[in-house]
Amino acid sequence: MDQKHFDTIVVGAGISGAAAFYELARYTDIQNIALLEKYSSAATLNSHGTSNSQTIHCGDIETNYTLEKAKKVKKTADMIVKYGILQNAQNKFMYSHQKLALGVGNIECDYMKHRYEEFKDLYPYIKFYTKEEIKKIEPNIVLNEHGNADRTDEVVAMGVEAGAVYTTVDFGLMSQSLIEQACKQGKNTHVAFNQEVVFIEKKDDIFYIKTADFKEYTAKSIIVNAGAHSLFLAHKMKIGLDKSCFPVAGSFYLSKKKILNGKVYMVQNPKLPFAALHGDPDLLANMNTRFGPTALVIPMLERYHGFKSLPEFFKTLNLDMKVVKICLNLFKDSTIRNYILYNYLFEIPYINKKLFIKDAKKIVPSLKIDDIYYAKNFGGVRPQVLDKKTGELMLGEASITEIPGIIFNMTPSPGATSCLGNAQRDARLICQYLGANFNEDLFSTELL
Repeated sequence: MDQKHFDTIVVGAGISGAAAFYELARYTDIQNIALLEKYSSAATLNSHGTSNSQTIHCGDIETNYTLEKAKKVKKTADMIVKYGILQNAQNKFMYSHQKLALGVGNIECDYMKHRYEEFKDLYPYIKFYTKEEIKKIEPNIVLNEHGNADRTDEVVAMGVEAGAVYTTVDFGLMSQSLIEQACKQGKNTHVAFNQEVVFIEKKDDIFYIKTADFKEYTAKSIIVNAGAHSLFLAHKMKIGLDKSCFPVAGSFYLSKKKILNGKVYMVQNPKLPFAALHGDPDLLANMNTRFGPTALVIPMLERYHGFKSLPEFFKTLNLDMKVVKICLNLFKDSTIRNYILYNYLFEIPYINKKLFIKDAKKIVPSLKIDDIYYAKNFGGVRPQVLDKKTGELMLGEASITEIPGIIFNMTPSPGATSCLGNAQRDARLICQYLGANFNEDLFSTELL
C-alpha cells in the first residue's frame, strides 16, 4: 500500500501502541489508521516477555499501591482479562498462577495483616496465609537456609492460589494479538515495521512524520507510545520541556529449576520508587523462577542496542539546574542513594550473584549461589520522568498533550497493565479532536 496520509497514526508497536491501534479500529468510526514501528516486529523492547515480570498488576499484591490507586489499577487490569477471554487467550498469552505478597518479620507481618483487612473487600478472592498455610503451597518460602527445618523469623502472606484469577500475561504475544484484531475491523488499517520516526511537525492542521529512511507520512492526529523516545520526540517539537527522563533498567536472575510455585512479591520500601524484589514463574523459561528486578540508572533510552540511544538520552535528559537539583535531592536520602549505588554492583560479574542472593534469601532462605544465573538480555528500560515544575520524580504515567491532535505517552510500570485504559483515554481525546465517535456501549460491553 502506497498510502501515506491517515486520520490517525500510532507510533510504537509495544503493548501501549498496539492497544491504542486496536481501540481506534474497534471502538471508533475513524477509518484510516496506521501503526508505525521502529523495529522489524511488534513488542521487541519493554513489552517483550523477557523485559517485564509478565504480571497483571491489579493492586492486590503490590504493596506500594494505596487503596485509591488499587481501585484505578484494578479497573484497567480487568480490561486485560476481559480482552484475553474475548480472544480465547487462556493458556495462550494469559495464565492463572498462584500469587502471594509476603511479609517477613514482625513489622512486615503486622503491616500485611492490616493491609489484608483494608483490601479484602476490593479483592474478595484474596486469602490471608499464616506460616503453616504458606508451607503447604510454597514450601521453599518457609524452609530455613539449610532446608531441614522451618525458618525462625515470622512470615505471613496475602494472595490467591492458581485458578482463581488471571495473573500472568505474555505482553509481547498480546501486542501481536491486538494488532491482528485491529486489522480485522473492516477499516483502512496500515502496519509498517522498520519505520523509525525521527521527526514530527505540525503545519496548519496536518502532522508531518519523517522516518530514518526518509519516508514521510501525514496525519490529522497522532498518538506516540514510544517509551522514553516519546519524550525525545516531544522535545524535538519543543514541548514537554518541563519534563526530563531518568531511564531505569531492570535486570533479572533465573533459577535453574522451578523453586516457587507462583508469584511471590515482597513489601515495598515506601521510600523507594522502584519495585521490590519478587519471584515469578517465567513463561519463557520453562516456568523456572525469575528473581528481580534490580534497578539500574543507565544513560540510554533502550537496552541491548549498543550506544545508539546514548546521545538521545542526553537530549531527553535536558540537563539544567532544575534536573541537577532533583537528582541531588534524591541522593540526599541515604536509602535512595545507597539503593541506587548498590544496584550497580548487581551488574559486576563474580560479585553480583553473591550480593543478589542475600536479598533473594528473604523470599527463599535456602537459595544457593549455584541455583541461579544472571539472565542475559532480560530486563527492559522504564522511563522515570522528572517534573521540573514540581522538582520531583513522577511515579505515575506522563502524557503530554500541549499541541492539539497529538499525544505523547511515557508509561512506566504498570504501563502494560493499564494499556487498554490508557488507550481508551487517548482514543476519546482523538475522537474529540477529529469530531469522530467513540462507541462507549461496545467498549463497556466488551471490556468493562
